[in-house]
This record gives sequence, C-alpha cells and structure tokens, in this order.
Amino acid sequence: MDQRSIVVGGGAFAGLALALALRQGLGPDIPVIVADPALATRPSPDPRATAIVAACRRLFEAVGAWEAVASQAQPILDMVVTDSKLEDATRPVFLTFAGDVEPGEPFAHMIENRNLIDVLVARAEAEGIELSTAAVTDFSSRSDGVGVTFSDGRIVEASLLVAADGARSKLRQRAGIATHGWEYDQSGIVVSVGHERDHHGRAEEHFLPAGPFAILPLTGRRSSLVWTEKRREAARIVGLNEDEFHGELERRFGLHLGEIKALEKPRAFSLGYFVARSFIGKRLALVGDAAHVIHPIAGQGLNMGLKDVAALAEVIVDAARLGMDIGQADVLDRYQRWRRFDTMAMGLATNSLNLLFSNKSTLLRTVRDIGLGLVDRAPPLKSLFIRQAAGLSGEVPRLLKGEAL
Repeated sequence: MDQRSIVVGGGAFAGLALALALRQGLGPDIPVIVADPALATRPSPDPRATAIVAACRRLFEAVGAWEAVASQAQPILDMVVTDSKLEDATRPVFLTFAGDVEPGEPFAHMIENRNLIDVLVARAEAEGIELSTAAVTDFSSRSDGVGVTFSDGRIVEASLLVAADGARSKLRQRAGIATHGWEYDQSGIVVSVGHERDHHGRAEEHFLPAGPFAILPLTGRRSSLVWTEKRREAARIVGLNEDEFHGELERRFGLHLGEIKALEKPRAFSLGYFVARSFIGKRLALVGDAAHVIHPIAGQGLNMGLKDVAALAEVIVDAARLGMDIGQADVLDRYQRWRRFDTMAMGLATNSLNLLFSNKSTLLRTVRDIGLGLVDRAPPLKSLFIRQAAGLSGEVPRLLKGEAL
C-alpha cells in the first residue's frame, strides 16, 4: 500500500465527510481508507436526527452528497425561545429568529441520521474510497509514517491516521491523549414524535428549570425532541410505560400541534463537556467527538465536528499541493491552531448557557429574560447570532463556504 495513504478510523458523519473532502481535494492518487465495523450494517439503523447548520450543509453540497438527501431534509424556517416553569399555564416567547442566513438559505436543516449516513456511504463507494468493516486496533507512529493495524490482521503503512471514532475514542486513548472536562448531572432524552398539526418548519426551544426542551421539525408531521433532565429523573422517565411517558411528554410539549405520539422508545444519554488536551499526535489528528463533546443546548456538537473536517481537509490538501508530507507535525499543528480555540470558546459558551438556564433561580430567570428580550429587539445582534449558529462567523474553511478544495 502506498505510504501516502490516509486512514480514517470511524465511519460516521465526520469520518465519511472527511474521506469525501480528501478524495475531492487530493484526487485518486492518495488512497483513503475509512474503517468502522458499523459500515457492515446497511442501511444504517441509526434512529436519531440531527440539525445540519447552513455551513455544514454547504460542506455536504461541496462534496456532492447533499443533492441526494435534500428531499429528506426539513428546513428550519424560524425558531422561538421561551422561558418558563414546568407548571406554568403559558410559555411566553422572549426571542424569535427568522430562519435565513442568506435569501432562500435556511440557517439549518433537520435530517434523520440514517438517511444522511447511507448517502455518504454510497457517495464514498462511488468515489472509490475504501470502506473497511474491520476496526483500527493499533498503530505505531514513526518519523516517516504510521503503521496501522486492523482487527482482521491487516497492516497498512500510511502518512496520517485520523481518529473519528467518537467520544470514547480508542485511538485517542491509544495515543495517550488525555481529556479535560466534567460530567453534568443531566441526561438528554431523545425521541421522535408525530403530531396532528403541521409544524411549518418551526423549531422551539423551551427553557425549563431542569434544562432545555427542544422541538425540532422533521419532514411530515413529525418532530425530533432533545429533552434535558436531571439524570435520575431522565432514567425514571424513559423507564415509564407508554401511557405514563405520554403524560410526561404532553406536560412539556403542550397541545399546540394537536395530539402527539412518541414514534419510538425514548433513550437517554448522559451529558458532559470534554475536550482533548491536544487535537493532534504523532501522525494523528482527532476530529469530531474524539476531540470534543459539548452540551447540546446550542445544537452545535455535530456541526463543530464537521468544522474540524473542513479545516483538516483544507490543511491537508494545501500541504499536498505544496509537496509537503501531509502527516508532518507543522501541517497538523496548523489544524490544531485553527480549531482548538474555537472549540474551547464554544464549549465554555454552551456550559455557561446551561448554567444560566438550567436552574430554578427567580433572579437568574429575570436577568436572562431581560437579556433575551433585548436581543429580540436588536436585529443586528440577532443577525450576528444567526450567522454564529449557522457556522458562518470567524475564520471559515472553504468547504463551509460551499467552495470545492
């Protein structure tokens, strides 16, 4: 195998998007291998849904994946933010956002994970990217390359190994890269619901004392919920029978969309904030959840991972065009400088938002409601927040602008 190969450990959104971006920018002469046992299961069984912000939609469009999935994506046309107690009879709206970052371009789309994963896999196959169902189990980095060992015993000599294998990244652990952060005493309950009335593309974020309750529109008369509760309460709620769960759901969802029904069994995921102490190692780069995990309060977790992908792909392609070794330290250091500060800033911002909104303090509630009201009456500030949420502020990689590498 050509030593200039790039091996990507992890075949979810970040790993597949990176492989497609690299193939586009580098051409077929530099082999790209994506390794993940989950690739053996097709179609993807992942029942979750994800908000894809405008910048990341542009990335998928640039690598040729968006057109095939666009009809299955629900644009978020506007968003409302409320702040109330669970028992309040009404939920006053303190902040509204129109959904466009550019005329005719929504700031985000909701899409079911399995639909996008399947399109990315098909696109990778069409581009001649090797998809391995064997996991990366070990690697040995040297000054001139990295030997990558797969679970089927195969060994590949590569220039670079990318860890895209999630929050519990075995590749990050194998490299001895520590993380710093903390667990929240919160879990996120995830479930899709059907409802009687049309949502008209509106997303809702209800700030309740236990944490945010987000209603995110899917295609048809369906929505995806991300519902934050204290861990013990979340475990109790997901353990309820169907009728009891419906009662808890209705208390938070309300009846503004008519009768509602959970479309699947709810699942709870523990929440935390973790950032790798380094995003790079010797001939190793971390992307996505392998590099960072943040609170879902701002819906930026996956999109931060795709920003990693866009930045790393640009750095690698630029280095290759200059005739540089794409796995050498100064190339990878450029990627780390680009992404780590932004990641830390977003992580701390979401942590602060969680502390501000997930509590029962009357004083803090008054302060934050005044703040939300001021933002709502300041169009330039709202526009700034929309661009930030859409991933279009700061030093934006070319792929996130919709530009090919």
